[in-house]
This record gives sequence, structure tokens and C-alpha cells, in this order.
Amino acid sequence: MKHYDNIIIGAGHNGLVCASYLARSGQSVLVLEATGKTGGLAAAREFHPGFTANVAHSLSHFSATIARELDLTRHGYTQPGKTLQTIALDQNGQHVSIQADSVSGVSDKDVQKYADYLRLLSRCAAALAPSWLKTIPRIGNNSLKELLSFAHVGIKLRLLGKDDMREFLRIAALPARDLMDEHFDNDLLKAALAWDSLIGSTQAPRSPNNTVLTLLYRMAGDTGGQHCQPAGGVDALVNALEASATSSGAEIRCNSPVKRIVLSGSETGLQVTGVELDDGDIINAARVVSGADPKQTFMELVGAENLEIGFTNRIHRLRSRGFVAKLHLALNGAPEFPGVDCANARMIIAPTMDSIEFAWDDAKYGQCPEQPVMEVLVPSINNPAMAPADQHVLSAHVMYIPYAPEGGWTTELRDKLTRQLIDMLCQYAPALREQILHAQLLTPADLEADWHVSGGHWHHGELAMDQMLMMRPTYQAAQYATPIAGLYLCSAGCHPGGDLVGAAGHNAAREMLK
Repeated sequence: MKHYDNIIIGAGHNGLVCASYLARSGQSVLVLEATGKTGGLAAAREFHPGFTANVAHSLSHFSATIARELDLTRHGYTQPGKTLQTIALDQNGQHVSIQADSVSGVSDKDVQKYADYLRLLSRCAAALAPSWLKTIPRIGNNSLKELLSFAHVGIKLRLLGKDDMREFLRIAALPARDLMDEHFDNDLLKAALAWDSLIGSTQAPRSPNNTVLTLLYRMAGDTGGQHCQPAGGVDALVNALEASATSSGAEIRCNSPVKRIVLSGSETGLQVTGVELDDGDIINAARVVSGADPKQTFMELVGAENLEIGFTNRIHRLRSRGFVAKLHLALNGAPEFPGVDCANARMIIAPTMDSIEFAWDDAKYGQCPEQPVMEVLVPSINNPAMAPADQHVLSAHVMYIPYAPEGGWTTELRDKLTRQLIDMLCQYAPALREQILHAQLLTPADLEADWHVSGGHWHHGELAMDQMLMMRPTYQAAQYATPIAGLYLCSAGCHPGGDLVGAAGHNAAREMLK
């Protein structure tokens, strides 16, 4: 029986990044993927004959350092140079456009305030950036090297200068609504800017745990949090990561779901010895790296009986119920949103911050929103392979859709919600209804069932102040190693969190190679 140095559970983008780094160091690596494709939520799947879509439909901060170190350009991926405009849609055509460094469609006062806002937030986000590709040390009994990691971020914050550092400390814990109301008058602008502190979360603009810190965190990437569509779409990144891993020597097996992580006991505690697949096959390894979310890793693959009760309780308490659904539309032509160039647009349907708050209120009580809010792209414009010639895919992130609605997900509820979403889109694109060939709705429960993500949560756990940095997912597992010898984590449930970043896979590999 072949023995591997490392088995990685899950071929999502973080698992593939981790596999590449480990294989490049000369270690043997086997990646086991439960589904038929690599890429996790970024994988392209056919939802109608000839039409494919990705749950993750854009990039906002994939690490340029990782792309360079893994030579992804050689495998067909080019780091995007042009970012998408964020368009806050208005039913009367008075859209607000947010570019990388400017805003239009608002008053001169808001234009100037946006320049001030962007300068401050960009500087604060840059101060946090050094933490992305680093392990955040635990607090207490730190080595000199760990203390220097804290000092690096502290020095960056101090170099902001007295005024900006004081402002950072003031705004970091503010709810997003407070920051937007302080700076701007235009409701569309405020809602669109707040969106990036909310997307993928279970929070709303007024939520005390939806802080400006999460917005800064997303802005700390190489593109400043700006969204983009690389040539070939998100598929180009997934394909390049897979090619990088296999060319480095990693072996990838799809349709190979893991039933459990195999452990052996010793006087010093439990030790990983390999994994057992659903078909009963046991594969041995010195180390196992889980790209699955923390709840699935510890509660299902390891088993609560093998963990200390305090640790198990902390994992059980992780907030990981998703609040985002996906709508995919197969269209027989290019959709027309009057006044918008869909090839260069990420469109936000959220007229005010109150409309976001009201949608959240509905979902909080197990109801689908009466007035849905969403983010819309037409990714097939930049990646024609997603649809037949002259046809297109519309992809929408629909916020505040409950994981477990009152009465459960019935066919009637799915159909009703799908009609609501299409009705909402048609308020901004009147001819859209006649173009629709097929509609696919994926609820958080579908994401859990089809992509093996606990609660259907994009980020494998809420990205909030109490679940970030050295507390992600929880202490004793926040530095990628776990209480079980030989078991590591590399998923979005680790620092620095979700989205297509690759940092968790990079950081986990670095810890293992020390």
C-alpha cells in the first residue's frame, strides 16, 4: 500500500495551493476531492445544456505573491489588470458608478468625500496587509519571532501617523452603516459601499459585529478589494491551480469522498495515520491537511469523541449558517441594463441601506426577503466558453436567503423566490424575461449538500471580529495545526478567511514545512 507524506482533503483553491507548495518541496501529496471537479465553490458546473456557471463569479484579491511563486502564468492564468466598475443600479437610470479611484453619479460633495474616504481606508487596509500571508501567533508565551509578527503589523499601524491611526482605532469597530452615514449623502452610494463589508455574511449594516474591520480586511488584498474578471474567467484560475499542483508532483483524485480521518492513540495523544474513503479504502499518510470547513473536519471526519470537550464546544458554536443564494440564468442573448456596460460592471441592486437591513430582518426570522438585494454579473462576456455562441449567463449573489426557512425548502418556495428574483431583475433590465432559457436557484442548503460546506456558508464560518485573526476558527487550531498530531487545516475557515485568496493554503503549507 502506498504511503504519502501528505493527504489533502478537498481540492478547493486553498487545497490546491497547499498541495503545490508541499509537492514543490519534494514531499508526496495526494489530494482527495469528493466531487467530480476541482475548484470547490469556484468550479464551473453545467446548469443547463451548454451553459456553465461558478458560485464564486469574480476575483477581488487573489494573492499576486502566490500567483508568482506557483508560476500560474505558465499554466494559463494572468493576474487581472482591469477592475470592474461597481454600479449601484437605479430604476430611473440614475446609476452610481464606483471605479477603482473615483465615483460618479453623485454630488460634488460626495465625490470629494469619496476621495477622502478611499484615502483613509486604503491606508488602513495596507497596514493590515502584512498579516495575510503570515500565521497570526496565539496570544501569550510567544517566541521572539511571533512577537515580531505582531510588531510588524503594529509598526505599519503606527506609520499611519497620529491622525490616521487615531481614526483607524475609532472606525475599526464601527458598524458599516455608521461609517457610510458619516461620509456620504447618496443612498445608492452608501448601500453599494456597505455591500463589500456584508457579502457572504449573516450581518446587516447596523449589526454591531459587521464592522468596518471586515471591510478593511477585504480591501487589504493586491487589488484593494476591487473586483475583476480575469481572461477566461474564474475557470482560468482554477485550471491554473490544478495544473500547478499536478506539474509540481501532486496527485489529485476526484469522486473520492473521505469518510473519516484515521487516528492512532499514544501516550502523548492522538496521531493521524491516514484517511478512510466512503468505499472503505484506507490510505496512509504522515500528515492530513483538511480543506473542509472546521465543523465538518472536527465533528464529522475526526469525531467529537476524539476531542477535548471544551474544544468541541468551541467548534460547535462557530457561526456557519449561510445567508447567500445563487441565481444563474441561461439567456438567449446579451442582457441589457440601460445605461450599463455589462462587460465591465458588477451591478448592485440595493437602493438603500434600509433595503439591505429589511431583507436581513426577513431572513433572520426564517423568511425570504420581500424585496431581495443582490449582486449581478454577466461573466460570459469575459469568458465566452460559459455559454453557446451569442448566448450568455447571468450570475447573481442573492443576500439574506435563510439556510432553513420556516417550513423548509419546498418546490413552491423555490419557485416563488425564483420568480421574485427575476421580477426584481426585470425592473432594471425590462427585456430580460423574454431572454431566459433556464433559471437555476441554489440556496445555502444546496451549497451544503452539493459542495460539502457546513451550513452552505461561503467563508466556512462568519468573518467577524470574534472569528478572525488568531481566533479563526478557534484557539488551538488558529495556527493551522490542531490538537491532533499530524492534522492541519487549510480552508477558508482559517486565517485570513474566505473569498478566492489562496492565503490559507499558502500559510498552512508554510507551517508544515517549517
